[in-house]
Parts: sequence; C-alpha cells; structure tokens
Amino acid sequence: MKLRSAILCLLCTPFTASFAQQASLEKKWTSDTTLRVPESVYVDAKRNVLYASSIDGAPWARDGQGFISRLSPEGKVLQLKWVEGMNCPKGMGIAGDHLFVADLDALVEIDIAKGVIVKRHVIDGAQNLNDVAADPKGNVYVSDSKRKKVHVYYKGNITTVLDSANSGLRGPNGLLCMPSGLLVLDAGSLYRAEKDGKLTKLATIDKGTDGIEHVKGDEFVVSCWQGEIFYVNAKTGTATKILDTQAEKLQTADIGYDLKKKIVYVPTFYGNRVVAYQLNVAK
Repeated sequence: MKLRSAILCLLCTPFTASFAQQASLEKKWTSDTTLRVPESVYVDAKRNVLYASSIDGAPWARDGQGFISRLSPEGKVLQLKWVEGMNCPKGMGIAGDHLFVADLDALVEIDIAKGVIVKRHVIDGAQNLNDVAADPKGNVYVSDSKRKKVHVYYKGNITTVLDSANSGLRGPNGLLCMPSGLLVLDAGSLYRAEKDGKLTKLATIDKGTDGIEHVKGDEFVVSCWQGEIFYVNAKTGTATKILDTQAEKLQTADIGYDLKKKIVYVPTFYGNRVVAYQLNVAK
C-alpha cells in the first residue's frame, strides 16, 4: 500500500526544473599557458575571435603590466599582447566597433580594427572595476566591487545606476544586459536591477559569483571564482553545479560563451590558460 501511494505521488508531482533540465560540461580544449593570470574571456562572434584579459601581476595592482590577447575559437593564441599598457584588466564588452575593458578605476576603450587604446574613461572614486556589459543601445555598464556600485557609460558620460545605499549591493561583479533589465551577480546571488534602483533576487548560487552568460530563456551559466560553474534557472530560482575544478586548483573566473556553438570558455586565473567546454543541455 505504501509503495502504491509513493508511486502515485511521483506521478502526480510536477517535474522540477532541476530534474527536467539536465546540463553538463564536456572539455574540448585547453590553450597553452602563455597567458598571464587571465581573468575574463569575451566572444567576438562578428570577428570570430576570443579576447582574454591578462592581469599579469597582482589582481588589483597599478603596475601597467596588464594586456589583452586574441585567441582563435579553437584556443590558439593569435596575438599574446594584442593591446598592452593596462593595470589589471578584467571584464569586457563590445559597443559598436569598440571593446571596453574594466581596469581598476577606468573603463578602457579600444578600437578593435586598429588594436589600440583610444581613451581611458576614469570614473571618479572608482577602485575595483570588475565586469562590463553592453546593451544594443550602446550603454556600457561596469561594476565596482569595492565601492559597491554599478556605473553606465554612454557617449562620453558616466553615471551611477546602482549603489549600496539604495540597492543593498555588497560586492557586485558579473553583469549581463537582458531585455527584462540588467542582471547583477552580487555576494553569491543573481539579481535583476529594477527601474527604481532596487534589486530583485532571482537565485541563490554560491560564494564568489563572477561571470554570467545567457543560454536561453531564463537559463544562464554562472561561474564562481574559486573553481565552480553552475547552470542557473532564474525562473525557478535553481542553481545546479556542473563543474568543480577546486581539487585541481584551477579557478573559474569571468567566463565567455559562444551562443551558436554552445561552448563555455573559462579563464583559469592562476592556471594561466583558457579551457573550453561544450555545454550539453537536455531539451
């Protein structure tokens, strides 16, 4: 009788998102180790190339050693020091034909065709600029983890759109522009920024939330710096771990994602290389 009741219960219970939506990562390739503390990978689908930001020194040092590399989608380093002269470059985003890079207290603007820095947009009071996200209108958002703020750059002007006083931010990092609004990774959770500057929590993930990429619908891949990657369903608020490289002492910093090929690119920070994984998601 108990067995029959249990079976009926299972049949009548709706499938949860974590049960119905299985995801996994399969390693495809590993780049060489000529990169120097790579923190972020950005997929430039238009030019069929990957950009990797290398800190090449202490994570927050003003030493001028940072640089951006160009890699092929297969992991070959095409130009190790494509653009040099930064301090500790981290997150990246493209608006128009320019690549924007978060670098300590400045948003560095790079002309992609020429491979040169055209301007450094210094943000007053900024200390630890971390991630960058651009929307189709040309707004470029950048997070400041230490000052607990998110700024936006548009046509030469910089304004603050989120701060701890109004939103309760504790250390924002990963950003992603979506039609529903700006998504923010902060202190282990995923939030959506509302028009009034408040935050709506969408999912609790884990400590060290770093990079976020959109897969489909309300589903995302999120990296946590210490060596974990999660598949997150913002609609149901679930987060499922799909990679853990902590035992290998490989970090998983600000990931990149190829939407068409469904490949996740992972910068390993002190591992000095980028690792590519095929994302497999059950339909």
